Amino acid sequence: MTRNPVTVTVAYHVVPGCESAFHRWGWAALRACAREPGFLGGGVLVDGEADWHVVYRFDSEDSARTWENSLTRVEWAAQAEGLARETGRRSVQGSRAWFEAQAATPAAPRPPPKWKLWLINMSAVFPPVLLFNLLVLPYIGDLNPLLRTLLLCLCVTAIVTWILMPRLQRFFKKWLYPPIQTMFRGRHKRRAA
Repeated sequence: MTRNPVTVTVAYHVVPGCESAFHRWGWAALRACAREPGFLGGGVLVDGEADWHVVYRFDSEDSARTWENSLTRVEWAAQAEGLARETGRRSVQGSRAWFEAQAATPAAPRPPPKWKLWLINMSAVFPPVLLFNLLVLPYIGDLNPLLRTLLLCLCVTAIVTWILMPRLQRFFKKWLYPPIQTMFRGRHKRRAA
């Protein structure tokens, strides 16, 4: 094995109802590929119902290119035309790079600053507390302070949790979690200047 094996991933969108035929085709194509010098292995992977991947690996870029340009591969690709449509092709050199490319996931957005969260929370809590004090408290003023406070907390928490916060978070989404392009926009302008 050389130091830089090449892994090729070919993505296909399989015609509904042709999944088992495509599966047989993929493994047969890989058996044909295995006859080529430098072949290291491969497989057929399913990603959902219609999205499939045929993955194969060669010991060098030259071996992979020889297979890619071979008449045998062209014939096998022609056989797949009624079963699936090729949607992408990706070639990665070295095994570590392939696994890193597969594992790359977008980073989770950073939480908003505390002052923004405080402002949104105050916007959600203040109105129901005010309304409770103005409209309900005069009628339950004689109630035990512990029960009165419990009733206030139950009502306000329910209103904030299920009604106000989801709407406020949706409304202020771009302000709380600005798109990544706007975060870097100023930096690019400064570098270009």
